[in-house]
Amino acid sequence: MTDQLKLTPGAPGPVEAEPASGDGLFSGRYAPVTAGFAVVMFLTGFAALAVMPILPTAARDLDGVSLYPLVAGCFVAASLLGGVMGGYWADRAGARRPLAAGVVLSVVTLLISATSGSIWQLAAGRFLDGLAGGMVAVAVNTAVAQAYPTRLRARVLALMSTCWLVPSLVGPPLAGLVVTWWSWRAVFFGLAALTVLPAVAVVVLLRGRAWRATPLPAEDRPPRPALTVALAVSLGAALGQYGVSGWDPRRMLCAAVGVALMVVFAARLLPPGTWRAGRGLPATALLRGLSSGAFFTLEAFVPLFLLSDGSVPTVVTGLAFTGAAVAWAASSWVQAHPLEHWPRHRLVATGAVVMALAAALAVVGTLPATHPYIAASSMVVAALGMGLLAPSVTLLSLIHSPPGRQGYASSALQTTQNLGQVTVLGLGSALFNGFLAADAEDTAYGAVFGMLIVPSLLIAVLATRARDDEGVSAK
Repeated sequence: MTDQLKLTPGAPGPVEAEPASGDGLFSGRYAPVTAGFAVVMFLTGFAALAVMPILPTAARDLDGVSLYPLVAGCFVAASLLGGVMGGYWADRAGARRPLAAGVVLSVVTLLISATSGSIWQLAAGRFLDGLAGGMVAVAVNTAVAQAYPTRLRARVLALMSTCWLVPSLVGPPLAGLVVTWWSWRAVFFGLAALTVLPAVAVVVLLRGRAWRATPLPAEDRPPRPALTVALAVSLGAALGQYGVSGWDPRRMLCAAVGVALMVVFAARLLPPGTWRAGRGLPATALLRGLSSGAFFTLEAFVPLFLLSDGSVPTVVTGLAFTGAAVAWAASSWVQAHPLEHWPRHRLVATGAVVMALAAALAVVGTLPATHPYIAASSMVVAALGMGLLAPSVTLLSLIHSPPGRQGYASSALQTTQNLGQVTVLGLGSALFNGFLAADAEDTAYGAVFGMLIVPSLLIAVLATRARDDEGVSAK
């Protein structure tokens, strides 16, 4: 929206004027907040990219391979709750506090996961990590809208992706080596030790005067969200992930209860018209859910497939995550510079087509006549698509958000992202376990990867419903 108010760091209140064209991300005006974002993204990227490749190994060591979808899904379910909490908190008091709280909590969760004595404790650690991650993600998106003018937002989002570059080069392969030479627990302990001091530094930096944005007046603050609704949806998501881990009556009952909770309560957390892809913010939120669900499911099942093959070292799995992160950062840079004047909905459609090709490549990698490394490469191709798609969806959501409600828009995106991940991962897990029950493991992975082509192509079709008719994103 061209008339949406912007909050600038250190300003006494909402302002409408754009800064001088010479101001950049690291100019005196924006340097503190840019530095804070960069450190947060670096820490988040390092932890996320080091943990994901080792989760299948941890699940196997804890005799919980069948519950691996629950371990992966708990993070997503909690992110949904964390996103709602963070969005409401950011709209009322600014994005600084939920961002700092999320950074501190993420360090604590690493210790909980490191000391896991059962698959259930590991799942609990991932749940708390998801709660922290949801708050951080929404707070960052909200802070981008509060602290930067429209013309700098694409660049700061590209910088956020670039901050994952070094962690992507070091984190996954290093984690693979640690698992090979030592144990997966050492990865969690090591991450906690490496991130505790930088996390404290981030909290101190975020307390600086230059970063503070004035909270909205009481009469303009958004209504308090129904946190019980968000909790019900998160519980439903977790029950659903547990339910699809098997076909016994207990799990099927949990799956039914989980689906019922999400169907009844999820719509209350989303912009009206999300499920029918209403033009503007509803369609944008739906696109985020579909894209995140497809990519997250691919990212979850490819390492499991490589582990099951037995011929792929853990280090190679880590390198696949490294390649994906580098590809995402490079693609994000392209959308923010050479393609910055392209209509955002076209970038979304282009990225979706690339993701569909990645899913097809993963299917090919599961065929007996091909090497599993082909499936590993599908993560890199999918990340190329997401690098174009994800920042464009975020920008469209900020454009379509109501004035002064960027936290609401960011929370809506986080909610649909989590719902999309839970739903697509749940469908993939149910399909996977169905093939396992039929003693058809050879085709189970290919069926899951083939399923991911559908949401990717659906994104390409629906992208035009989120278009920026006012041309704000090109400014």
